[in-house]
Amino acid sequence: MILNYLTLYQSGELLERVRTAYGRLAACDICPHDCGVNRLRGERGICGAGAHPAIASANVHNGEEPPISGSRGSGTIFLTGCSLKCRFCQNFPISQMGNGEVITTKVLADRMLKLQQRGVHNINLVTPTHYLPQILAALYLAIPQGFRLPLVWNSSGYEKVDVLALLDGVVDIFLPDMKYADNGIAERISSAPGYADINRPAVAEMLRQVGHLELDDEGLAVKGLIIRHLVLPEGLAETRKTLSWIAGNLGTATHISLMRQYFPAHLAVDMPVLGRKLTDDEYDEALEALEEFDLDNGWVQD
Repeated sequence: MILNYLTLYQSGELLERVRTAYGRLAACDICPHDCGVNRLRGERGICGAGAHPAIASANVHNGEEPPISGSRGSGTIFLTGCSLKCRFCQNFPISQMGNGEVITTKVLADRMLKLQQRGVHNINLVTPTHYLPQILAALYLAIPQGFRLPLVWNSSGYEKVDVLALLDGVVDIFLPDMKYADNGIAERISSAPGYADINRPAVAEMLRQVGHLELDDEGLAVKGLIIRHLVLPEGLAETRKTLSWIAGNLGTATHISLMRQYFPAHLAVDMPVLGRKLTDDEYDEALEALEEFDLDNGWVQD
């Protein structure tokens, strides 16, 4: 297993990236909202995050895609807050209500090390974007204590290319969403202006950094990109357009996790269209699009 972050640590580059990332918190522009608040002084923007990381849980998780969970599970750390405000978010107490524990970067490093001791295959950072500086700092503290696991960046995909550049050689596996093909729908449902125009270059940058998914002899992910796409009722996610873009711009070797697990949660319960579950016919249409664009790598759900 090649862990490039060890080289970055030894060269001093990782520490420079920690400093650069923290510098961006003084007028925060970590995510596309560009709130401009001084998080170093405790000010908070759309994501609700301050200077210190906050997490809802750090535990072994076996419910991810097979190459991520493997036989011993993924060391999943759910971070509090989010730069999106999805009306249907199933984790809204964590992402939008702020449930979680504010900790130091040293404690975050300790949680990563404890999960490693429990034998997990990787550290899976869920909704990590707004805590990128703190995650880099925690990694910097964990490495000299023996941290040696691949990092999974499990994100909404609403990210800036120049910020993602700070993760080059740090993250081994990118697991982003590609939620929407229509900017208007993205803003209305997830308060994410320009989502498609921001998401597509971001995912392309992730592919540039890690390439297509690579597995070891046991079928575990060691490096690469997996794209998640949640199919929404009445085609709100415009699945066919997203899959067409992936095939044409990232290549048909791209691994896709096509999810049919939508159900109305949070504010979606009383909304038109979003207030019902996905139908079999709607998911079948998404499966047909996968076949149409020769996207054979990945996973579908029963």
